[in-house]
Amino acid sequence: MSRGPTQVRLTSVSTCSSVSRDSDEPVSGTAATARTWLLLEQPGPWGAKALTSSHLDPALGRALEAAAKDTGVRIVLIRRPGRHADRRMPATRRVYAAHTVPGNVWLHGATTSDPGQLLGLDFAALGRGDHGTFDTVLGGRPHDGDPLALVCTNGKRDRCCALLGRPLAAELATSGVEGVWEVTHLGGHRFSPTVLVLPYGYAYGRAEAHTLKEVLHGAREGRIVVEGCRGSSAWERPGQAAELAVRARTGEYAAEALSVVRTAGAAPRWEVTVAHADGRRWRVEVAQGAALPPRPESCGAAVLGSPARMEVVAVHEVRVTAALAS
Repeated sequence: MSRGPTQVRLTSVSTCSSVSRDSDEPVSGTAATARTWLLLEQPGPWGAKALTSSHLDPALGRALEAAAKDTGVRIVLIRRPGRHADRRMPATRRVYAAHTVPGNVWLHGATTSDPGQLLGLDFAALGRGDHGTFDTVLGGRPHDGDPLALVCTNGKRDRCCALLGRPLAAELATSGVEGVWEVTHLGGHRFSPTVLVLPYGYAYGRAEAHTLKEVLHGAREGRIVVEGCRGSSAWERPGQAAELAVRARTGEYAAEALSVVRTAGAAPRWEVTVAHADGRRWRVEVAQGAALPPRPESCGAAVLGSPARMEVVAVHEVRVTAALAS
């Protein structure tokens, strides 16, 4: 009989995600930025900075962080959904690399018994979209399975990721969705559950199982679902918002149809040029606003903040001749 009141109290607790949802904070233009993602399987518990606070050798974690710095490569740890006892690694673990820039999108997978092999990768080349060393060093091959759905579940980083992300990952896995992994950090805790879908690199916020299944079905067919989309990690945040605005205006949902080819200006205002593979172009005016009133940007934040939000002011299609002349 005591379970009912306990559940009521839990659901009434204010969290960064509940405040964000209640204020209807837009998710567009809030995705983490990375041209290339490098995923390393690491079961067991994760700390707030998982590369150096998990069962991965912290010295290796620091070395990987240093190797990836300023290369466009973002390294995250992944694990299968379920319980995560404090245990050591199995003999081999999965490794994935994915490049998200349209025109050169790929996802390769490998296995390794020695995660130190990752230090042999050419991170600068990976960031440019060259998977050569991933294939030669790790025996990587093109991933021929379903798209990957990476659900952020790191409660040590923010409790919303555990409270909302872990049930979502478990529901997807038990319903037979392939390619589901828990991941250490995708940013934007207040949009939990947050999910990154590879190979195309589009992130989603406030995700639900039924809508995410539609997202994954679209990704299998090379299509993007705009609803709930935070943006493509291939672009900086003004570009993310601009690209999604062009998709919404034109009804263009092919994953690799649009690219951000130019971003001019600086905060709080940018002019972003979005190009279609067929030659069409749009100039998108993006302004940086603030999410008000002040709120916790994460559950662990000591002070209230006003997180930046990307606001699309105008979308102008430009004639191809004018675009080429500029």
